[in-house]
Amino acid sequence: MTVPLIAGRHPLIVKNMTWPNEAATQSLARALAAKPAIRRALIELHGDLGAGKTTFVRHLLASLGVQGRIKSPTYAVVEPYTLKASSLDSGHNLELSIWHFDFYRFNDPHEWEEAGFRETFASPGLKLVEWPEKAGDHLPLPDLVIAIEMQPYESRRITLTAHTPTGAELLA
Repeated sequence: MTVPLIAGRHPLIVKNMTWPNEAATQSLARALAAKPAIRRALIELHGDLGAGKTTFVRHLLASLGVQGRIKSPTYAVVEPYTLKASSLDSGHNLELSIWHFDFYRFNDPHEWEEAGFRETFASPGLKLVEWPEKAGDHLPLPDLVIAIEMQPYESRRITLTAHTPTGAELLA
């Protein structure tokens, strides 16, 4: 798998790693969930069917405190979550809005516009996007791109690419 390049943008940070098993997937998810920047991030997930995109998202959402079953949005296109989260800055309880998108079933990038997602992507909160390439150039610049490539024996090669200061904070 080739790391997705964004026209006219040079990545701020690129990190490579291997996930030998699902425990490594969970470990990265926990590490990202602990970063304050996750609350405002747009994260794109790239990889073939079965690469582990949804598994990673499930571990990330569980690490953030989502309770119960975490469904794949393959048919619904989006699964929203709202969490009460303690603010690291003020100590007050705040809500964290999270949207998990899966654009696999899009046949045309204009479906993104027709679905009315522009407002959601402009609002505060965490956005996780599987199959972002199906939305064409409608998506805003991602903070972090996670590219997952299947390897022999169930391992995965991972490329993490930060495109914004928020993405760089997540990889620091």
